[in-house]
Amino acid sequence: MKEEKADEKGLSVKKSENFSEWYVQVLTKSGMIDYTDVSGCIVFRPAAYALWEEISRAIDTEFKKDGVSNVYFPLLIPEKLLQKEQAHLEGFTPEVAWVTQTGDTVLEERLAVRPTSETIMYASYAKWVRSWRDLPLRYNQWNNVLRWEFKHPTPFIRSREFLWNEGHSVFATSDEAIAERGRILGIYKKILEDYLAIPGIVGRKSEKEKFAGAVESYSIEHMMPDGWAIQGPDHHFDGQNFSKAFEIKFLDKNNNTEYGWQTTYAITTREIGVLVATHGDDKGIIMPPRIAHVQVVIVPIFRKEGTEAVKKFSGEIAEMLKRDYRVRLDDRDGYSPGFKFNEWELKGVPIRVEIGPKEVEAKKVVIVRRDTGEKHEVGIDSLAKEIGSTLGAIHSELFKRADAMLRSYVHNVKSYDEFKKLLAEKKGIMHAPWCGEISCEEKIKEETGAKITNIPVDQKDLSGKCVYCGKDAKEMANFARSY
Repeated sequence: MKEEKADEKGLSVKKSENFSEWYVQVLTKSGMIDYTDVSGCIVFRPAAYALWEEISRAIDTEFKKDGVSNVYFPLLIPEKLLQKEQAHLEGFTPEVAWVTQTGDTVLEERLAVRPTSETIMYASYAKWVRSWRDLPLRYNQWNNVLRWEFKHPTPFIRSREFLWNEGHSVFATSDEAIAERGRILGIYKKILEDYLAIPGIVGRKSEKEKFAGAVESYSIEHMMPDGWAIQGPDHHFDGQNFSKAFEIKFLDKNNNTEYGWQTTYAITTREIGVLVATHGDDKGIIMPPRIAHVQVVIVPIFRKEGTEAVKKFSGEIAEMLKRDYRVRLDDRDGYSPGFKFNEWELKGVPIRVEIGPKEVEAKKVVIVRRDTGEKHEVGIDSLAKEIGSTLGAIHSELFKRADAMLRSYVHNVKSYDEFKKLLAEKKGIMHAPWCGEISCEEKIKEETGAKITNIPVDQKDLSGKCVYCGKDAKEMANFARSY
């Protein structure tokens, strides 16, 4: 077999010099994705889909602990249902793909390919909710959606088809619905930090940027390495907008007819893109250990003598570590150890274990950290414990780096000149006083390209005049150029 050269698979650009090209190369050359003949629709290869399985499994476990049940609703939504809540319809009209014909038969009514499921779910909710005893109704589904409005799709970051959860709840009171926000966003934040090692800023969306049909929207916002913001998970308080449109009403404890109070929430496969962008380096991806498809790769180093002993010892180590970790033994023929090292670094496996004849003789192995490149010898008796502590240290280091990057991109500004100067020179988030007027928000975006990503929950530093118009500030808002 002809030995493949490492540079045929390695990255040809540096992350700091051409982030966009680096990002695409990392995803394709690491085997995370493949493109298809449908623009904006990618193939999730095993490494990528395994990430989504881990994310969804971890979140789903937390949802169920909190009392959320899973359901599944159809992919196709009749047009009459989509038209019932006009603000919602107007918000999604540019994105909707329609089924108008099957075979040679033109359909009597167009069917929307699911951009989101409020309308089809709430038609059923209206049948299921009759009494206060039926509430709360807290359902979630894991599915795919299709949105077609944008011209330049980017894998995971802005895909036309993506995977997500969409939670849809109905409560008897406004207070109950509002209280759900903290629990759900808390779950998302926990998984992002504890599994993906990704920090975020929690806050409320502006009136202009909120979800179509919502009363209030809250989000967790991330920062990308190129200085642009990107929205993560969100939670929406929908009030009674949908319940009145879909007649989701019930008899309360006093036998009065009331409309339900609703919420919606979601996390998407966009987080895979954020993970890759946040933690990756010029060698490729760096997978956070708790979510990595492969946590440990074992690479035997064969010499002219002792090949069979190395193979046997490597196999024994692999079987021992598989009891506690996700392990891959790379004993492929025809590839040099150097090529294998580069390939697994590109894929981002957190720990590499190297085993050669010297290690077999000494009953030791060499472990190498993907994040720092540090390597050291470990005896086999303490190997499993050492692997565990090293994986924990890698996670901590990745989160520390990501949090430092996020903080470095948050700039407290008081004047519009300072706002524009820092946005141009350093990019990132401009944390600025705002009067609350949409006109100022729109002017800032028109002149700088920066929109309000969210309005932080913590408003302790509120002071001064609106950064744009000079009126008294009502809120401190985060402005940024955003994906």
